[in-house]
Amino acid sequence: MNPISAYHRESGSLLYSYLISLPLLLLYEVLIILSQPNPDYLVRISVDAWFKSLFASFGLHTITATLLVAAVAGGVILYRQRSELASVKSRYFWFMIAESFIYAVVISLVISQFLGFLLNISADSALAGMSKLQLIALSLGAGLYEELFFRVILVGLLVFIFKRYLKSKNTTYALSAILAALMFSTVHYIGQMGDSFELGSFLFRFLFGLALNVVYVIRGFGMAAWTHALYDLIVIMRM
Repeated sequence: MNPISAYHRESGSLLYSYLISLPLLLLYEVLIILSQPNPDYLVRISVDAWFKSLFASFGLHTITATLLVAAVAGGVILYRQRSELASVKSRYFWFMIAESFIYAVVISLVISQFLGFLLNISADSALAGMSKLQLIALSLGAGLYEELFFRVILVGLLVFIFKRYLKSKNTTYALSAILAALMFSTVHYIGQMGDSFELGSFLFRFLFGLALNVVYVIRGFGMAAWTHALYDLIVIMRM
């Protein structure tokens, strides 16, 4: 097997997805605390807030519970793929981040150009009232938590449901991806911290969600998470 084929096959595994996602989780939690001095009111990614509210309802310390769940999930993954641990290549992680950066740039440019041509509108939305460090933290969290929920959990759940009623596998996956992308876009306009609704930003996020579904299916969760996070970081650096 040539090096490119080997990289593509190995880096798309669950093991690599888990390992490359850990920095997103740890950096997000650390930067959220550092960027927001008031520990009683921390602005978090909405999906993260949902998970932590669930932990809090059981009387658990939210950050401890989050790290514990990540550790348990990691333990299961590492045990199931223990035979591959010795062959993990550290250079692959740099290649994966570079690949994710390319996806983020290409997807952003293609969708923006498409919307500009079709509707003559901009997909950009303003982010105000937050520090750069806080926005960086939220970008990393969005990549991790939104991809975990909307790609892994939601698409998986929708596929499970639709498979009971639809005979076509392609229709099942397409409908699941479209509905998940619609929900992914819609959630950005809900709640106190939600954006004001704009057709351009809604359509961009919908198409971006569809594109991330493709990245997730073809290259795995870790690559989709980093593509999402890097896109958000690019937007912030341009502000």
